[in-house]
Amino acid sequence: MEKIYTIPVNEAFDRSAADKACGCPFCSLYNLLEKNEAEAILGAAMMEPDIRIETNKKGFCREHYDILFGCKNRLGLALILESHLGENRAAAFPKGLGALGRDKTARLAEMASGCYICDKIEYHFSRMLDTAVLLYAEDAAFRKKFAEQPYFCLPHYTRLVNYAKQKLSKKLYPDFEKAAASIEETYYAELKEDISWFCKKFDYRYEDEPWKNSKDAVERAIRFLEGDLHTMKK
Repeated sequence: MEKIYTIPVNEAFDRSAADKACGCPFCSLYNLLEKNEAEAILGAAMMEPDIRIETNKKGFCREHYDILFGCKNRLGLALILESHLGENRAAAFPKGLGALGRDKTARLAEMASGCYICDKIEYHFSRMLDTAVLLYAEDAAFRKKFAEQPYFCLPHYTRLVNYAKQKLSKKLYPDFEKAAASIEETYYAELKEDISWFCKKFDYRYEDEPWKNSKDAVERAIRFLEGDLHTMKK
């Protein structure tokens, strides 16, 4: 029986199985989480005291500042920045202007490297990986759906396989690894062929030949190698 926490994972795998252009289902899940967090932080969550404390301490990475800025709620973002700048300044200059001590620079470095949205996404995304592995172990229909995926981007493929190795039984893990590797190897071969043909099309000897499936090969190769993330920014 489907549970609430399995629905997003099943839906992402359904979409990618039905439409290969959807690509890596985990990229879709990441982007869904990112969209939800960005919209929430500029909405009602912005005024939640416990959340405001966290955003004051952590701030956001440049990627997520750009996404929040693109949400076109500048007042909401400005209110968050106002209190974050106050926290930032208090950490650097608790008694006004003066030389930065080691403890101050360490605190500023911690704030500069933090991101509230990244942390929230990672919390939920790791559980989605766990759910996918659990579904593979317990649901035959999901195993079939898993085998129908177009590919997993390499960062998510690596995480998924490492996670499955920890979570699955020694009896089931080899089957999982074989199924995942088959998906990746098939797509590797297809992508390599398309990239090679794309390159040949710039040779005058092939200029009259059809493009076949290579016109978007460069974009697909990048999505495969690095993931298709931060779609709100695109």
